[in-house]
Amino acid sequence: MILKNTMSAQGVRQDIWMKDGKIFALGQDLSAPGEEVRDCTGLVALPAFIDTHCHWRTPGFEYKEDIATGSAAAAAGGYTFVNLMPNTKPVCSSAAIAHEVMEKARQLGICDCNQTVSITKDFDGKTLDHLKTLPEDIRFITEDGKGVASNDVMAKAFALAAQKGLCIMSHAEEMEISPWDYRLAENLETVRNLHLCEYYGTRLHFCHVSTKEAIQAIAASKYKGAPVTCEVTPHHLWFTQDTCQYKVNPPIREEADVNALVQAIMGGMVDAIATDHAPHTPEEKEKGAAGMVGLETAFSVCFTKLCVQNRLPLAALSELMSASPAALLGLTTKGQIAPGYDADIVLVDTEADWVVDSAKLHSKSKNCPFEGQTLSGRVVATYKAGVKTYELEQ
Repeated sequence: MILKNTMSAQGVRQDIWMKDGKIFALGQDLSAPGEEVRDCTGLVALPAFIDTHCHWRTPGFEYKEDIATGSAAAAAGGYTFVNLMPNTKPVCSSAAIAHEVMEKARQLGICDCNQTVSITKDFDGKTLDHLKTLPEDIRFITEDGKGVASNDVMAKAFALAAQKGLCIMSHAEEMEISPWDYRLAENLETVRNLHLCEYYGTRLHFCHVSTKEAIQAIAASKYKGAPVTCEVTPHHLWFTQDTCQYKVNPPIREEADVNALVQAIMGGMVDAIATDHAPHTPEEKEKGAAGMVGLETAFSVCFTKLCVQNRLPLAALSELMSASPAALLGLTTKGQIAPGYDADIVLVDTEADWVVDSAKLHSKSKNCPFEGQTLSGRVVATYKAGVKTYELEQ
């Protein structure tokens, strides 16, 4: 397959030749007998997106989402790889469960995944023995959806993770404080985990940073040379408490927090855009479940907010959604459009405006606060290993 006349994120016209699952060649006026050709005039070709924080609800909660619908939603959003959280049923506290989920996604072939493992066994807040026997292909642990309350347990987890080369993904929430002050809850646990990261030298990644104080603390630790990275979600960039009361965790913040996150992105302090795609049923949302679907709106929300409104270069957004997440997750053949890399490519129309209609989303769940929002930039097609996994219906 040759994608003809694409524009790169830097504004350079080029053809992309995809062969045997890889990017075979880049250039102008490429041709090869027998190769299928697609005219991409007017479209921008970007490395397919990689999500560092996602929920596909398998095993145990497939009524909200399953691997097939999660993969379809990912492809429609331009993603070919997602990093899945362990708050499943049973909790993913073993390599066996992780391997089973990853193999199911691989067999389906629409979107690959990495399955993380819980920090404490079954989220019990105290047991770490299961971490000692994790094989080398399990590299990320997280207590997603909650913080580890015990300083003693978390310090031991950081020490063990440093010994085994694991990366801790932190949902920063001091659980005793969040019922009455979620800002303080996020900020306190952020600072605690930063100190543990600096003390033990453990790789630490902060999920869905949402407060100005937290991002400032992370930036300060980065300046010290600590092995810390962080992600920001599209919804924490788009909404404020004055414009949206939709329940997510961490909650939608104030305008000052949004501005701080945008400035951190502009200043290179944020490592990834992550969706925190969290499907729920209407009944669960009515009962107060926190979370929203986000795979299919992420690019457009970020392109509108960051590139159109704040003049972030498209190449910088691509870095946040592809190359940097690939590096963070250790995906050495993904995240770039270059010969030898996987032929994972998303075609986007940066001139298109569209209105979000949750009924047309591919996710099994439709809990989308962007309903009715007009966004700029749209995913037109997604290719994984050179095979088309999504095409926008005209």
